[in-house]
Amino acid sequence: MKKLKVVFLGTPDFAVASMKAIHESEHQLVGAITMPDKPAGRGKKLQSSPVKVYALEQNIPLLQPSNLKDEDFLKELKDLNADIFIVVAFRMLPEAVWNMPEMGTVNLHGSLLPDYRGAAPINWAVMNGDKKTGVSTFQLKHKIDTGDILLQNETPISEDDNVGTVHDRLMNIGAELIVTTLDQLSSGNTKAIPQDSLNDGPYREAPKLFKPDCLIDWGKNQEEIFNHIRGLSPYPAAYTVLTDGKEEKNLKIFKTSKSDKAISTGSLKVEGKQVFVGTGSSSLELLEVQLAGKKRMSVKDLLNGFSFDSYKIKTNE
Repeated sequence: MKKLKVVFLGTPDFAVASMKAIHESEHQLVGAITMPDKPAGRGKKLQSSPVKVYALEQNIPLLQPSNLKDEDFLKELKDLNADIFIVVAFRMLPEAVWNMPEMGTVNLHGSLLPDYRGAAPINWAVMNGDKKTGVSTFQLKHKIDTGDILLQNETPISEDDNVGTVHDRLMNIGAELIVTTLDQLSSGNTKAIPQDSLNDGPYREAPKLFKPDCLIDWGKNQEEIFNHIRGLSPYPAAYTVLTDGKEEKNLKIFKTSKSDKAISTGSLKVEGKQVFVGTGSSSLELLEVQLAGKKRMSVKDLLNGFSFDSYKIKTNE
């Protein structure tokens, strides 16, 4: 097996696991590319990406271009003399970048492609109530998330999972898959499979999530809302709006359990230290929430200092 020289492109924690796996493999990580530092928090201090932090810790050459088509950046990238680029949770690349190395560019995606092409594949798989998901390595080409698939690995999704637990599992499965992909490419043992040959479709998309996507529609059935909440937990978090007729408070909901209590759709019912909400079919018990201005906590803890008595859920009408 030939030792490959690799440039890694990524930004969040999800990417670091793959970067670390490459760095600890037989292959050589000759450079890392990540986003420029961004202001964050109340003080708007510049914050480094997790990929940058790891690169600096391991003395890996680092580039942070603001413009991926900049000639100086492209020259620096070419001078790294990589055999292959690996992309995990980065931004869309121009052809001048992904077509540069001799062996092309390989992307890790958090779904079993061609299902869930897009920015939020893990969220959508859980929100849709899927029983399994996985990761795919594929060759980058012009149209996003459509390149030929190299390898895939899957994992089950249980009712106890939320997007956070599935994310962390896929992060580790993906890191292993990236190294296996590099090993097989190096040995010439990988056969690229066109996505359209895997099934007849239609393929489900995984578009970026925005705040309106997180608002709970209590008119949907119990199962749909249960999955919607766990598919957004812990981030960006599903929410509902409480109102007492004078003011409104956002209530993020992170965890629920299914209940057979008969409660009218969108109505709150408090029983001791339990809070239930009616759905389009049966109801859900709220377990972990975050009221605007407070920390995330159990409903039992919230009820020690907050009363739902004067509030109702604002409808989506």
